[in-house]
Amino acid sequence: MTKKFTKIFFTFIFLPLSFYGYTQSLDQAKILYNEGEYEEAKPVFEKLVRQSPNNSSYNQWYGVCCYETGDLENAEKYLLVANKRKVVESYRYLACLYTDLYRFDKAIEMWEGYIELQKKKKEDTAESEVKLGQTRNLHRMQEKTEDVQIIDSMVIPKRDFLNAYSLSEESGSLMYYGEFFNDAENIHSVVYRNQKGDKIYYARPSENGAFAVYSQNKLLDAWGDEKSLLPNHPKDCNYPFVLSDGLTLYFSSKSDESIGGYDIFITRYHTNTNAYLAPEQMGMPFNSPANDYMMVIDETKGLGWFVSDRNQPEDRVCVYLFIPDPSRKRIEDTEDADRLVRRASLASIKDTWKEGADYAGLIKLAHTDLTTKEKKMERDFTFVVNDKTTYYTLNEIKSHEAKDLYSEVIRMNKQIETLRDKLDGIRSSYTKGNTSAREQLKPTILQAENQLYSLMEKAGIQEKKARNAENRQIGVKY
Repeated sequence: MTKKFTKIFFTFIFLPLSFYGYTQSLDQAKILYNEGEYEEAKPVFEKLVRQSPNNSSYNQWYGVCCYETGDLENAEKYLLVANKRKVVESYRYLACLYTDLYRFDKAIEMWEGYIELQKKKKEDTAESEVKLGQTRNLHRMQEKTEDVQIIDSMVIPKRDFLNAYSLSEESGSLMYYGEFFNDAENIHSVVYRNQKGDKIYYARPSENGAFAVYSQNKLLDAWGDEKSLLPNHPKDCNYPFVLSDGLTLYFSSKSDESIGGYDIFITRYHTNTNAYLAPEQMGMPFNSPANDYMMVIDETKGLGWFVSDRNQPEDRVCVYLFIPDPSRKRIEDTEDADRLVRRASLASIKDTWKEGADYAGLIKLAHTDLTTKEKKMERDFTFVVNDKTTYYTLNEIKSHEAKDLYSEVIRMNKQIETLRDKLDGIRSSYTKGNTSAREQLKPTILQAENQLYSLMEKAGIQEKKARNAENRQIGVKY
């Protein structure tokens, strides 16, 4: 009788001690969790969820720890258990997880479920509504993923990303804002200077604190006549680059249309209205839920670059090298969900390569410094016909129609150069003149600029016609 009583007594004593240690461990883990120390809290929740696999709270906490530490596969598994039991925050975390995995249809479902529960609890849904809108934009953009060949990539410190760019002289030059303006304010922007060296494009904080894109012209030895290029774009605009036509502008923005951080946009100067057209958002894989910026296209080399911090630590970025495609054609077979995800997310740049293609020569060219003297010895002009064909003399053009069309382009380009020289002279007179003389010269400068932009636009259209005619002749689809 005494022995049996003793056994029951010890069992009674040890249960509360075990429970006390368990509670203490859980409380400590919850403190770590609430402080964002997910790596430290994770082992405790892992142990608890194994002991109680159906406990919704344990699955939620462990799933969040997995997500925050990059273990997305386990994060989904445990968050789904919590989600079946209607744990509110599981919807939000699953929405973020599916966005990271480019499974935007599932992410939309989770945001909708999260907003519905928020409304029932009478919580503010504004931030969630914004996230839902961004995810819907991501879903639409994914279905329009461009079939671009990204031939190389380089991960470098964020502060040094321009080191990966090597532009030909004909494509202008890039400098960090602080270096160009000798400014110590540490403004994170880049200055693009055109080939002639008489115009710059850059971004700086405007009066409302947001970055805006500006241009300046060189008047003798000084820069002046600062103009805001996108005055109707209220959000941050940064990292401008202009094609050699002087009309096509690439820039990055954190506008309401952005799908995450900076997105890359393209616009074109309309000579009739003397303003830029409504910017168009570039598609995937150029844009992503991360920051994407500094789109640059070297038409002489037939190559382009852009920067992204997707899948990178805070202080590093990846600079991608690609072959520009003026047609911006989309990838085929969007029904293959896994393939679409890989192409849209740039899971591997090799997925974008054409079968049997050798990009070694182009990668070498990307890092080659081409001087004007060298180019003049080798070519009369640069006429990019398609990804694999570039002509440098009229004799190389096989189509008689294309040769006639491009001869007209050459004539127009000469007129453009003459008009630019004339404009330089007028601007020089403007700088030297008094107030009265400057007022008289303003209409002349404006008229000359309009003529220049109009002629450049016509030359671009004519060159496109020549390109299409030559591609028909050599049997290339465009």
